[in-house]
Amino acid sequence: MSIKRALHKTKVHSLRSIADGVYIISFLRNFKFTAGQVVAIDLVPDGQPRLYSIASGENEKYVDILFDEKPDGNLTPFLSKLNSGDTIYVSEPFGTFTTTRGKAFWIASGTGVAPFVSMARSGLAVDKILIHGGRLDENFYFSDVLENLMTYGYVRCCSQQQDTQNYNGRLTVWLMDNQNLPTNCPYYLCGSPEMVVQVRDILIEKGIPFQNIVSETYF
Repeated sequence: MSIKRALHKTKVHSLRSIADGVYIISFLRNFKFTAGQVVAIDLVPDGQPRLYSIASGENEKYVDILFDEKPDGNLTPFLSKLNSGDTIYVSEPFGTFTTTRGKAFWIASGTGVAPFVSMARSGLAVDKILIHGGRLDENFYFSDVLENLMTYGYVRCCSQQQDTQNYNGRLTVWLMDNQNLPTNCPYYLCGSPEMVVQVRDILIEKGIPFQNIVSETYF
């Protein structure tokens, strides 16, 4: 998804690969933001930037952006080749996909976990349950961080690795099989359009009011 925003010249601090085709790019934080917000990023100041959720905490020195490289993409094949000191262009943070304090479910697929990582790293994990879907165990990004922060609940649903030590199945199956989902708290969804629609339908069928479901779609 592209969007027109004023972009500011920024230097890459680091780029690291954390799974096959998945990277974290970091740069010095020079703005304030609310956990859950996004920034627009591009390699030129006047192109067609893409939106990425911030994955770092609100008070951390560096901003972390989680992304997966799409071979036919307009940006990620080039982002994944950057080095420390290279230039990117980044917008001010924006967006309303932010959490409230109190009990809530965070539901993510793939790199859609990024805003929830930011929320957890910003001290908002109390009374939250994170349900994260991934194909392989290596796709549970930031799991080392989340294991320490998600003390109330952290469920990893692994759909394509038979020897996984996590729940063996899609997160949609986990939700369908769970008979104890409360109806009086918010559910935050972040992932592909297909995942968001499927999960929303499951939750509504289980009696969760539509107004309690908040979603952010990744394209």
